[in-house]
Amino acid sequence: MFLYLVTKNHSFSDGNKRIAAFLFLWFLSNNELLYRKSGDKLLENNTLVALTLMIAQSKSEEKDTMVKVVVNLINKNN
Repeated sequence: MFLYLVTKNHSFSDGNKRIAAFLFLWFLSNNELLYRKSGDKLLENNTLVALTLMIAQSKSEEKDTMVKVVVNLINKNN
């Protein structure tokens, strides 16, 4: 939800997708989810870019689906 809302709400005058991606990584890091137990990154850079762009281009009625994609990705990779 965090990544979705910062990306879609256009809280900033510029750089919303970049700021959303950074804040999402910060959130994952603070909650000890940024790295798998093996030490590998949870999300590769290209995956984070794809997720952020997918959310930015999604329709508002697809919000629940976009949030589920992110949650499932985190749960699957952790």
